[in-house]
Amino acid sequence: MNFDPAIAARQSLQFIEENGELGADLEAVLEAEAAFSASAGPEARAAYQTLLDIGKRYPGARAFQGFLIYITWQQAAEETIREHFLTGATLCDRYLAAGSHATDDRHAPQIRELRGSFRAALGLGEEDDEHDYDADVFKGGD
Repeated sequence: MNFDPAIAARQSLQFIEENGELGADLEAVLEAEAAFSASAGPEARAAYQTLLDIGKRYPGARAFQGFLIYITWQQAAEETIREHFLTGATLCDRYLAAGSHATDDRHAPQIRELRGSFRAALGLGEEDDEHDYDADVFKGGD
């Protein structure tokens, strides 16, 4: 990976705070994120689930959806179970399907990279991909 998901999560959270993306739920997000970041095991998992639940109420909140993807990677690294990789792949698919191909979306390349990692952990390769989110991505070469 060419970036650190923990740093990307922190940057997304900072953007959320500065731009009021979550309105009244911001305080609950900050509390849950603090618990998630400061702990491990059941407490971190409960905080992570709280953040996912809040995310369901804000499907159009781009920075928060990106934040959820980044912390899902952290959660999958902490607790390597299939559920986290499935959640991560699903969140990435939703993010990319919602129009992240816009030129001003600086998170799209990172989300695509994480999507590939989540899918690889599930044993899914490019040949299993029903979406072609990378079709417009310049791949270099000759």
